[in-house]
Amino acid sequence: MPSLTDRAGGFLACVLCVLAFAVKPSLVQAAGKEAKDKEPVGFQHKDWALQCDNTRTCRAVGYQSEGGDSEPVSILLTREAGPDTPVRVDLQVSTEKASPAALHLKVGKLSLPGLQGDTPRVPAGQVPRLLQELLKNEEATVSAGKDQWTLSLAGASAVLLKMDEAQGRVGTPGALVRRGARPETAVLPAVLAPVVKAVAPLPARKGDAALAKPLVAALDRASVDGQCNGDDPFNPANVQVYRLTERKVLLSVPCGMGAYNFSSLLWIANDRPPYKPEVLEDVDGDFDPAAGTVHSAMKGRGIGDCWWVRQWQFDGQGFVRTGESGDSMCRGFAGGAWQLPTYVTR
Repeated sequence: MPSLTDRAGGFLACVLCVLAFAVKPSLVQAAGKEAKDKEPVGFQHKDWALQCDNTRTCRAVGYQSEGGDSEPVSILLTREAGPDTPVRVDLQVSTEKASPAALHLKVGKLSLPGLQGDTPRVPAGQVPRLLQELLKNEEATVSAGKDQWTLSLAGASAVLLKMDEAQGRVGTPGALVRRGARPETAVLPAVLAPVVKAVAPLPARKGDAALAKPLVAALDRASVDGQCNGDDPFNPANVQVYRLTERKVLLSVPCGMGAYNFSSLLWIANDRPPYKPEVLEDVDGDFDPAAGTVHSAMKGRGIGDCWWVRQWQFDGQGFVRTGESGDSMCRGFAGGAWQLPTYVTR
């Protein structure tokens, strides 16, 4: 079993590189073909990044230049799969002052004042012109009174082209970058999100807590100790036992992982000898016994400006992944700028 540190490193690498899977030319050619066996497309170039999920909905984000002096600013472009789908554009800034009442976006010849809200949305009628200006200019400015943020457009063309490729739009009238005469019917369709069966665990029983000691004794302690590290090593006094079914329980072992992340290792075991605890190799995090879910959230770096989040659901037999998302880049937003899904379910 891979160590918890190795698993954490893998997740954090995903945060920092946006799950940088290559976009294959076959994606453009495979119109109408299901892609359930393919990894969601992710790509990053300069100050822009792309993440598509398993339904082929794609989200492109741009930020301030990492080497510049602008406070954090970001733009999010969201487009669902399928012919003739529109692009939604949202904006966000970070400041130590009170949140501005309205933002003014300027790029090239386009000026959009009065954008209101914490993450204001660009009016749909202005999006086509905005997309044209994003591709023609090197930067955009966002202002609120005397305050101003500079949005880098370095990498925007490459990222939006990848979005077109991932959705099979290259050469169609609806492409963002390389338009052509291919019919819109050639655009790849959306893929239905998988359906997950949710089963509520049974309520706790008298005596479940007492199972902690024999269950811990049945574990391979050397393996557990090797996976818990940092300032929070494995402490048997902190383990918890949760009832799942008539005969099965969940054992949760909290422990530190890395310099600033904390999680729990999980096992499903029998509630009587032989206990036979079986580790959940790809599931770790906090268990919610009311919902039957496990939730994991890990920082990309200590200041907490980017996160990777995953969730699983108990289905009566084990835990099934129900969601996965992360920030594209660590660019100074407290708590992260956007959560870009890589995997969604129904």
